[in-house]
Amino acid sequence: MPNLRRRPPVTAVQAPPQRVAWLAGAAVTALAVDVASKSAAVAWLPGRSVDLFAGLALRLTRNPGAAFSIGTGITPVFTVVAVAVIAGISWYGRKVTHRGWAVALGLIAGGAAGNLVDRLFRSPGLGRGHVVDFLHLDWWPTFNLADSALICGVAVAMWLSLRNVPLSVPAADDSAVSTSAGATGER
Repeated sequence: MPNLRRRPPVTAVQAPPQRVAWLAGAAVTALAVDVASKSAAVAWLPGRSVDLFAGLALRLTRNPGAAFSIGTGITPVFTVVAVAVIAGISWYGRKVTHRGWAVALGLIAGGAAGNLVDRLFRSPGLGRGHVVDFLHLDWWPTFNLADSALICGVAVAMWLSLRNVPLSVPAADDSAVSTSAGATGER
């Protein structure tokens, strides 16, 4: 005989506080390191190039577009996209229950925030600012630490996806509700 007793409604999965802390910590760290490194580059690098090693040099450039200077005429669109990415990660971050996903999303949010700071507060104006890039490889376009955080975050997310690691685990009573929902028609 099916169980017709009403079950409590399934509540949204909430990330453990430490997972939210990992996400926020990764984001704040990526943002702080990026802002500090760009401030140093703007102060010390105008008009000079510093060769470091193995084709890596420090050269100050300003990029109105996205990666590889794509879309240099639509800087405000990149501002909106960065805000949307940060908002989406902030909203969804409450549900992340895996530390690796928390760090990956934090790096993506921090990298997006680092470049957003430039777009909001650098010349030529609000929402149209050019991103400061200063890391130059002989074989790669000039980039910054926000770009590096974004790439590392995406790489970790891809690795976790390939390993089928879920962003969050379902609530403990989801299977019981699904089973009883079939019997009672409720959900």
